[in-house]
Amino acid sequence: MAVQTVFKRFELKYLLNAEQKERVLQAMEPYMTLDGYGRTTIRNIYFDTDNYRLVRHSIEKPVYKEKLRIRSYRQAEEDSTVFVELKKKYRKVVYKRRVSLPEKEAMEWVSGRNRCRGDSQIAGEVDYFLKYYQHLYPTVFLSYEREAYYSNDGSDFRVTFDDTVLCRQEDISLESEVYGTPLLPEGKVLMEIKCSGGIPLWMTHVLSEEHIYRTSFSKYGTAYKTMIFPRLAKEVVHHA
Repeated sequence: MAVQTVFKRFELKYLLNAEQKERVLQAMEPYMTLDGYGRTTIRNIYFDTDNYRLVRHSIEKPVYKEKLRIRSYRQAEEDSTVFVELKKKYRKVVYKRRVSLPEKEAMEWVSGRNRCRGDSQIAGEVDYFLKYYQHLYPTVFLSYEREAYYSNDGSDFRVTFDDTVLCRQEDISLESEVYGTPLLPEGKVLMEIKCSGGIPLWMTHVLSEEHIYRTSFSKYGTAYKTMIFPRLAKEVVHHA
């Protein structure tokens, strides 16, 4: 199966409790199927400047924002395939472009220690991003458990459920075990609806019936607000 490298879509987020998730799954059953990977542990390393310029800008809810991460769908080794992902959001539309590389090469490229050996348009866009921000560092390791569903009608309508969202600032490596500070409220699951067009009527019905409303939830943004910023504020007070 070909690996998708370019995405353009809306990504709508909802925080559900266990009962709401169960009702949504029941409504989805005639229309959607769990993908072949089943329940997957996704590992991400987010890159930012030394003063967290990217995430601070994102939290301000601007018209345009962007971020860079490296993602793995399993515990990686140096030669494991991972994805360097450039994600941009403009007027509520998400544009994601990614390059697949061995983990060691991906980390050396994004950390500025080496160039990407592939010569593609997307690699060129990542190079421009790296040059524009000059010095980017791995700032957080963020992992979660995901169940992803695709539409039976062949459309690009997708639904994902993420739980056990964990974040840390030490041992930032895709080769490491999963552990960290929980980011989701107790008992909550993050559901994302991903689509390029409208939401199917059956989904709008279950969202309305279960009183499930859209929310704004950025995993990296939440990590910054709940874990990184409080630590930085303490350091400022300590040095004052």
